[in-house]
Amino acid sequence: MSITIKTAEQIEKMRIAGKLAASVLEMIEPHVNVGVSTGYLDQLCHDFIVNDLKAIPAPLNYNDFPKSICTSINNVVCHGIPGEKKLKKGDIINIDITVIKDGFHGDTSKMFITGKPGVKATRICDVARECLLTGIKQVKPGVKLGEIGKAIGLYANSKNCSVVRDYCGHGIGQGFHEMPQVLHYDDGRIKNSPVLEPGMTFTIEPMINLGGYEVVTSSLDGWTVTTKDRSLSAQWEHTILITETGYEVLTLREGELII
Repeated sequence: MSITIKTAEQIEKMRIAGKLAASVLEMIEPHVNVGVSTGYLDQLCHDFIVNDLKAIPAPLNYNDFPKSICTSINNVVCHGIPGEKKLKKGDIINIDITVIKDGFHGDTSKMFITGKPGVKATRICDVARECLLTGIKQVKPGVKLGEIGKAIGLYANSKNCSVVRDYCGHGIGQGFHEMPQVLHYDDGRIKNSPVLEPGMTFTIEPMINLGGYEVVTSSLDGWTVTTKDRSLSAQWEHTILITETGYEVLTLREGELII
């Protein structure tokens, strides 16, 4: 499968899908509180996406995933399934949103902390966001795609954190997961990675662990991914468009700054 270069019309649809995905995170933020179940958060997001945005929650039934959003708490790296589990004081949770509007996907996630945050919780959330920003700042036409992962890996290592290697960012558009794969670490093959071109759209979504990078997938549900050493993990995600001069963040939230 080759990398698709979006047309002006397709880019406009991507902008709309991205803005809608961002609006779901804005909507849900006041509801992420101690004592709230992840299943309740899922229901709120589902209803908002379907009824208010007139869009489709992409995760629902995607490869049999049973819910409309992913909720990954503490040592859960990604693909946490919403359910009866209630948030406790000091929990960190990643809420991952993907919507489909007029056939195009918008994909984004952010971290939330419930109650008074602990030192480790604050640190991993901050480092993970800085990793995302570090990756975004590499983006411009003519740059090798692998430079994104190299910069993220160097920053994470400088903070004594590790980058999950089993999962990566991805091209996105009419498909949920398109080419290219966007690694968040240096695999030693930067020279062979694609050159960024205007019209490319993909996600940058580094998963950063306080401990080692090794992960384990649940044998019970086949989805929930946790850190092997049970250390905390955090992730932030944006959908990015390559422009003629640099980049555009398609999933930017109201008041959010990329600096």
